[in-house]
Amino acid sequence: MSDVTRDKQFYDLADAYITVANTQLNETKPSRVSAAALFAASRFNAFVIAAAAGSKDRMIAEKEAAIAYFMDQYEKMLRENIDEHLARLDRQAG
Repeated sequence: MSDVTRDKQFYDLADAYITVANTQLNETKPSRVSAAALFAASRFNAFVIAAAAGSKDRMIAEKEAAIAYFMDQYEKMLRENIDEHLARLDRQAG
């Protein structure tokens, strides 16, 4: 998450989404909640890309770079969070 400023507001925003996802676990299985969260993130990010582009032509021109950026950011965040869980499991086992 090198491109994301590690500040309280950022984590508070993320925690708010996680809280919603956790409450949805009462209604459906984790894989479904995860799929819905990914879909929602992709929808919102498409909106962000469109808003930043300002025109269809510019959006078309910047589409692949924007997708690459979001894919890279997601992979970095996912890897970091998996590593956090692995470290937590190491501490529990030790």
